[in-house]
Amino acid sequence: MIKKIKKLKKIKIHHEGTDTLIYSFIALATISILLWRFIDTKIPFWIFTTIGTIAYLIVLNFYRCPIRYFGEAPADGKIVVIEEVEENRYFHEKRIMVSIFMNLFNVHANWFPVDRKVKLIRHFDGNFHKAWLPKASEENERADVLITTPNGQDILCRQIAGAMARRIVTYAREGED
Repeated sequence: MIKKIKKLKKIKIHHEGTDTLIYSFIALATISILLWRFIDTKIPFWIFTTIGTIAYLIVLNFYRCPIRYFGEAPADGKIVVIEEVEENRYFHEKRIMVSIFMNLFNVHANWFPVDRKVKLIRHFDGNFHKAWLPKASEENERADVLITTPNGQDILCRQIAGAMARRIVTYAREGED
């Protein structure tokens, strides 16, 4: 029991989700109390509270921010494609692309896959198509971060927002390690 409590203390929530979690908890609690108080039959209360609690736990998991160490995967999710592509915005040559799809149950915080200097950051506003659609990579909101490794190799990290995760916030700044 004590190990479970200690493990719970290690769960961190990303600060981007604080307002969402607080306001949604207040809304769920208020609606549950109103249903309990003013509805004669208690069935709507239990149905709403159960569904609301499950939805809240999914959102809580979405904003979880586990401690990561360099060398681990840069994102939760599933690698859906590894292929050689022609990159025409920055490199104008063929590069290897690794695409990781994150579903609703994955943590939506990403880490850089390499360690070094941030060379360039660009944010592009766009749509919010479903992330698995081919046009999403070109039309959806996205952020590009170009990192230069110690041996001079440039690595491009591109995040693409989807229908569920509708914003991208980049904390790194150009010139930072």
